Amino acid sequence: MTVPPVATVAALYRHPVKGFTPEPLDRAALTAGQAFPGDRLRAIEIGPSGFDPAAPAHISKMRFTVLARLPQIAQVRTRWDEATDTLSLTAPGAPDLTVRLGDPVQERALELWLTDVLGEEATAPLRLLDGAGHRFMDDPAGAVSVLNLASVRDLESRLRRPVDPLRFRANVWVEGWPAWVENDAAGRTLTLGGARLTGIKPIVRCAATHVDPATGVRDLNLVAALHDLYGHRWCGLYCSVDTDGAIAVGDPAELN
Repeated sequence: MTVPPVATVAALYRHPVKGFTPEPLDRAALTAGQAFPGDRLRAIEIGPSGFDPAAPAHISKMRFTVLARLPQIAQVRTRWDEATDTLSLTAPGAPDLTVRLGDPVQERALELWLTDVLGEEATAPLRLLDGAGHRFMDDPAGAVSVLNLASVRDLESRLRRPVDPLRFRANVWVEGWPAWVENDAAGRTLTLGGARLTGIKPIVRCAATHVDPATGVRDLNLVAALHDLYGHRWCGLYCSVDTDGAIAVGDPAELN
């Protein structure tokens, strides 16, 4: 399938703390062999997760506070200030909180605050983890995740209801590609702005997509819908970064 040359980067997002608020960006600098900047730098484990900072390795997302396990965390709003490495948090019925990350006392305050917010859903002690270079990805191949907005619209048309692209928690949204062209993009080259990437594999979706990102309510079984409508559970593409380059909203998005 030929991809039209007019495709563009429609949006960019990072998720500094795994499972929590997506943060929109105007631009980002991609680095060869590295993950999307500022993405999944930290995670909050529920009980001992087995993560060893001395030998960091991929761990199942279900050991962390993620939407697939705790949909109500969508109501927690976070904002990371990269310059000061501080995290601000708000939640209904809870006092606002701002903590300096890396400070054990302030991180403990964050853990206690979130424990109170989650109530009985916090079934084991919470602990904030710093990857110190390791990224807490759902999949080890997930350096950069790309979402084709035409695919989301095709899904919407078949479901006959809106589907917020934020449900898919992708780094790069692309406008202008044919629907589902990304399903055949493994091994193909992507040029996003000034960076060159390689498609690795389609993203298999999980119960996190069932959660309305605005309300924290599970209101749509997208995993079953994808399987029933298309015979797969894919929506999006994992990519690796081959060459350094800047990427900005409005930049060309070419799939070769």
